[in-house]
Amino acid sequence: QVVLVESGGGSVQPGGSLRLSCEATGFTGSSLCMAWFRQPPGKRREGVAAMSSDGRTSYAGPRSGRLTVSREHAKNILHLQMNNLQPEDTGMYYCAASAFVGVSTWYRDTEYNYWGQGTQVTVSS
Repeated sequence: QVVLVESGGGSVQPGGSLRLSCEATGFTGSSLCMAWFRQPPGKRREGVAAMSSDGRTSYAGPRSGRLTVSREHAKNILHLQMNNLQPEDTGMYYCAASAFVGVSTWYRDTEYNYWGQGTQVTVSS
């Protein structure tokens, strides 16, 4: 059973930074494709960024240098560095993983079999 545990959320002021982490345990064999999703209050969950098992990264929309996804393969930990956070970044951030994810469909939550419990990010002044 794959278990995903997120950490690193919190409350920051606009312009601040946070680094989210997600550790995946409980699987063997090939590495997983892992991704971050965000669910703003009252809205649907949306893909933010993903990294395939071979290190290919995908981002939703223009990054503008604000988001960087990275991975510690040996530990199966996925990070999301978020800089210059704005109020619209507020939401619950979920880590997701699956053995196989389409290159062009990584942002769809239906692509993922495993989900973490989420970590809250709040950006306000």
